[in-house]
Parts: sequence; structure tokens; C-alpha cells
Amino acid sequence: MNIPEDSFQKIIKQLSDISVEEKNVIPCDIKQLPSVDSLRKIVALVRDIVFPAYFDDKQGDPLFRQYHIGVNVERLSILLNEQIAMALRFERDCDDDILGLAHDIMESFIESLPEIKRLLFTDVKAIYDNDPAVRNYSEVIFCYPVVQTMLHYRVAHELHKMNVPILPRILTELAHSATGIDIHPGAQIGEYFSIDHGTGVVIGETCIIGHHVTIYQGVTLGAKNFQVDDNGRPVNVPRHPIIGNHVTIYANSTILGRITIGDNTVIGGNIWLTHSVPPGSRILQSKALDVSFSGGLGI
Repeated sequence: MNIPEDSFQKIIKQLSDISVEEKNVIPCDIKQLPSVDSLRKIVALVRDIVFPAYFDDKQGDPLFRQYHIGVNVERLSILLNEQIAMALRFERDCDDDILGLAHDIMESFIESLPEIKRLLFTDVKAIYDNDPAVRNYSEVIFCYPVVQTMLHYRVAHELHKMNVPILPRILTELAHSATGIDIHPGAQIGEYFSIDHGTGVVIGETCIIGHHVTIYQGVTLGAKNFQVDDNGRPVNVPRHPIIGNHVTIYANSTILGRITIGDNTVIGGNIWLTHSVPPGSRILQSKALDVSFSGGLGI
């Protein structure tokens, strides 16, 4: 490095000083922000609790299963309590009893673990039932990216319901980066949810998805447009689709706006849909026109 020592120290000083812009985005003079690495550990602990013996070889012996799950729940409680407290400082006055509130939220989340586990196993069964390439349930748990995505989503959604700031978004974005499946933690997704392949799927914040829904790669459940306030900022109102029960949406279809897709509907591939459809609908595109040419004519 050829920068003179005095210039180097001046740059370090400028970077170390808290700028006005930085003060505007970090409330209460926060000393420590949530840790992405700790959130990865939190999801890994939930994974080991929900799918014991799959990812933690210490839980393989059934005699020690309860002991190891208990240890993981205790570790999860400590980490989660710490991260929730850090996150709460983003949106609350520094005088609030943040530590007490964080502890209450952590306990509520621990109480929700049996339901998170139940929901995830319905997702595993849905994937197994919808893919003839799967040989057994273990293959789904080990290999299918949607299981990783739904693990992150189910954890994030529970924290979202408890009004925990920032952590739910970080959790779902970790899954998005790893799998290419983008689910906002605010979306409501029912039991037995399956995504086949998964890459490129987008599910927006105010989406409501029923039970036994299957979607394929490249599907977007998005907003058609945004309402804005007097300052030009988007208003957070319901703007994404409502998907009924037993609906299948095939690859690369785009469904936009606060519309309702009725129960038992099938939406074919490459469909652009911005209006509601009744239960039992079959939405298909026109068949491709097969036109033959010879000698390069028509190209």
C-alpha cells in the first residue's frame, strides 16, 4: 500500500466517525446490531430440533435423542433471546423494557416449535406426494431446496407474527440466496405446501396461500401496482394474490394483484393472470402453432 501514513490515518478517521446519514439509520445509538452468523446458527438449531438425526449425528441414538434436543432448545433460546433484543432496538424507544419483551417473545417462539415441526412435515409429505422422482421422505429432507426454504420461512413467519423487526427478512433472504426461492416472511402459507424445482419463485408479503398448493419454478405471486401516500412512499396494503386450496400453478406463470384463485384450480405454464378465477378453473394458454419451413424459408 503506497498511501502516505498521514493520509491513511485521515481516511480511517473519516470512516470511523459516525456520519449524519449513519445516525439516521441506526436508532438509539445501537452498540450492537443483529448478527447474520447467529441467525444462521438459529436456523441450524431449529433444523436439528425438527429433523433430529438428519443433520446432527449426535442425535442418532434414540436413548439420547431427548437430551440432545433439550440441549439444542436451550442453545436456541439463548441465541434467539439475544438477537430479538438487538432487533427490537430498531423500532422501539431505548427506555422500553427491551430485554423483558425479547424474553417473552423468545418463550412464545419456543412454544411454537411443535407446530413449526408439524407444518414442515406436511410440506415434506406434499413434496413426496407430488414428485415421482422421490424414492423416500429422507431424500426430500436431505436434498430438496424447498425444505430449506420452508424451514427458513416457517421460522421467519412465526417471528413476523410476533412483530420482531428485521430478523424475519434476514432469515428469508438467507434462504433466497441459497435456493433462488424468494418468500416474504409476511406471506401466509397453509399446510402441505410444495414447490417443485423452485428456482425463480417469488411470493409477496401479503400473499395468502391455502392448503395443498403446488407451484413450479419461475412462478411469481406479485403485486400489480402500488398505492402511494402524499409523500410518494408505497403504502403497505394487501396487494398480492389469494390462492385457494388444492391449487396447482405450473412453471413461469405470473399472477399479479389482490385477486383470488379459487379452490381446485389449475393454472398452466407461462400464464399472465391479473383477474380472479372461480373454483375448479383450468387456465391454459393457446397451443403453439406448428408451422414447418423448408430450405431456411421463414427464418
